[in-house]
Amino acid sequence: MNKRKYFSSGLSLLMLVVVILFDSCNNKEEAFSNRKVSFNSDWKFHLNDSIIDKDTIGVSTKWKTLNVPHDWSIETKFNEKSPAGYGGGSLNGGLGWYKKTFKVAVADSAKTTSITFDGVYKNSEVWINGHYLGKRPNGYIGFQYDMSPYLNYGDKNNEIIVKVDNTKQPNSRWYSGSGIFRNVWIETTDKLHVEHWGTYVITPKVTAEKASVEVETTIQNQNSTSKNATVTTTIFKEDNKVTSVTQDITIGANTNQTIKQKAQVETPVLWSVEKPELYTAVTEILVDDKIVDQYKTNFGIRDFKFDLNKGFILNGKKVKIKGVCMHHDLGPLGSAINTRAIERQLEILKEMGVNGIRTSHNPPAPELLDLCDKMGFIVMDEAFDMWKQNKTKYDYANDWHEWHRQDLADQLRRDRNHPSIFIWSIGNEIPEQWNETGIEIAKELVAIVRINDKTRPITAGMNPPVNMNIDAVTLQFEKKNVSVNPLAGSGVLDLIGYNYAHQTFEHHLKNFPNTPFIATETTSGLQTRGYYDAVSDTIKKWPVQWDLKFKGGNPNNTVSAYDQVQTPWGSTHEATWKIIKKHDFLAGMYVWTGFDYIGEPTPYEWPSVSSYFGIVDLAGFPKDVYYMYQSEWTNKTVLHVFPHWNWKSGQTVDVWAYYNNADEAELFLNGKSVGKRSKKGDDLHVMWRIPFEAGTLKAVSRKNGKVVLEKEIKTAGNPSKLKLTADRSTIKADKNDLSFVTVDILDANGTLAPNANNEIHFSLKGSGKIVGVCSGDPVSHESYKATKHTALAGKCLVIVQSGDKSDRLELTAKANGLKQATIVITTE
Repeated sequence: MNKRKYFSSGLSLLMLVVVILFDSCNNKEEAFSNRKVSFNSDWKFHLNDSIIDKDTIGVSTKWKTLNVPHDWSIETKFNEKSPAGYGGGSLNGGLGWYKKTFKVAVADSAKTTSITFDGVYKNSEVWINGHYLGKRPNGYIGFQYDMSPYLNYGDKNNEIIVKVDNTKQPNSRWYSGSGIFRNVWIETTDKLHVEHWGTYVITPKVTAEKASVEVETTIQNQNSTSKNATVTTTIFKEDNKVTSVTQDITIGANTNQTIKQKAQVETPVLWSVEKPELYTAVTEILVDDKIVDQYKTNFGIRDFKFDLNKGFILNGKKVKIKGVCMHHDLGPLGSAINTRAIERQLEILKEMGVNGIRTSHNPPAPELLDLCDKMGFIVMDEAFDMWKQNKTKYDYANDWHEWHRQDLADQLRRDRNHPSIFIWSIGNEIPEQWNETGIEIAKELVAIVRINDKTRPITAGMNPPVNMNIDAVTLQFEKKNVSVNPLAGSGVLDLIGYNYAHQTFEHHLKNFPNTPFIATETTSGLQTRGYYDAVSDTIKKWPVQWDLKFKGGNPNNTVSAYDQVQTPWGSTHEATWKIIKKHDFLAGMYVWTGFDYIGEPTPYEWPSVSSYFGIVDLAGFPKDVYYMYQSEWTNKTVLHVFPHWNWKSGQTVDVWAYYNNADEAELFLNGKSVGKRSKKGDDLHVMWRIPFEAGTLKAVSRKNGKVVLEKEIKTAGNPSKLKLTADRSTIKADKNDLSFVTVDILDANGTLAPNANNEIHFSLKGSGKIVGVCSGDPVSHESYKATKHTALAGKCLVIVQSGDKSDRLELTAKANGLKQATIVITTE
């Protein structure tokens, strides 16, 4: 499309007017709030019909009003013939348009007004009042445009239009989503101001007594004359001033100037995964004793290193990284970012014992990093899934040459102050890793990282670092049978990043005697929540041959929830953790994956549309293996018994238990003991094989003969009623907050009906709305944006979003033949 083509018709479009006033002020709180304000509300959206609309909009274009973040793909129907493919979730992309009108106060005509997009997927182009601002192909990185030269001030409207082109597919190996799927901001500053992403805070020397803090600030002067200014950076711990440093500068007209300031913090409170303490650096620019700009930077004080022999050391203590990989989608909400939805995911993972997140395989939403800072996660911030060589036909490799330098530099400048980030990853399973081209590209990327941040090690997810010679049963490690991945052996990377190859972990020091270890991606175990083969020994591994289908697969594309199903390149969950926990030099791992995600439904194809890899399903319900990790990764006392207890009479069933803080577990069936079991060696679970008999299965864990925990599983009768449980019964009335409501199908006695799959209908009274439904079923083709959904294994999820006023929201769930349930959610 000609970049100005649609303006040439001189068409006048009727649009919603949103008034945004950017008042000049010197009050600190007002200055902070007015420097950056949300620009999310009341956009108009149009999804092109590829035949009728082609590449234009006009007076006949039909628009709907919505708020961003917005993902239009999640609103479409699952389609076996979608060009995105089943890897992309079988949901279509397309071409979308967004527009919005707004006013700017006359008082701001002497200022700089910019628009910031945190992420638009993909190939976005932006116009303001008919003037072309630019294009950004990468859907995951944020970007900013200065609109000042083209704005109208006072009563005259401004019109911004955003074109989003996600038509060429496949362009991703997982579900990407489509649209302005991250937050949008308006930033208004004096012409003399701290540049966008213009601060860099490091703590090069940290002891218990004091920490040195160095702040590098880039000041931008957009005035036509030079300016004399005073720059003061004050460090706060919560609302308490800790220290400050001041510097006078003279900055030339229309130039940038970077200054460095140093300070000391006495008896610093250190950031850790248990206590993620944060500081704030407030930078003020004064001209003639008047504050013209204020800029906040959150940071943490901590000391860390990756040691070749001792692993990861944080604040002088060994910390095993117990991490998971996460894609960016939020299950039934799609890719549209919502802070509470991310927070809920992290809460569920934290409860499991997770202390690390890998942002696979792209720059994450800023809100994720903010939450990781506050909640205590060790983040591997990853940039690319491919370099010059494509993995799918229309992916980022097509934009690599023109954009990779800027995209990587922008990611680094945006993210480098987050204390939760400990590792930069420059690539995932890059095809070029096996040749000299890859080494040269890696050198270039490492140099870009070093220019922008020298404090963190750099890695890449290599598959694998060691080229393994596999004999039928064992791996041979003799030198003649092992060759090192060229990129891994090049010395370019600070950490050797292992994607899988768990069989080689214990040989790391032999294969890489000078470079520390990190397992960038492990396991790839497969489960469907709530589905079990009765006898787990009958479960077969997925065939090793990549080109074979899942021969002898289970009905409805299910995968057994016993931890015995794995991909040919991966392992079971237990197998990898047993190795990682054993050796200090194995710094830790990031499991593939924390949550199921839309797309990449390995091992199946259509009709499966979401993954099976997650420890937690797409709705946020833990699978059984979640409790294995909880028993190993936390100090919580755990006793988890499975499967359910609804089988055919006499059928042989394997009963597993995960437990900790105990010497043994004993199982009782209808009051009669069927045996005690103790974990031997490096066992992570115990098992009983018993014939089914309806009634009560009870497990008891003991230590030194004393009962630690007891858990019961009962045979459920016919489904009888619904139960609603909200994760939070009071939420904010801000049009963004969410309550995640779990729906359980119970029998008459209140026991979960584990095989129930009723269709459940939802209604809501009040000023909120239902924004998502899901059961976690990878085969479900029901819309996540509906008011009904079919349960999986007796459970379903409905997500309620608040309105903009205090209210009493009344959610009701109904299903044929079941007693309905109602719950009240308060917004305030």
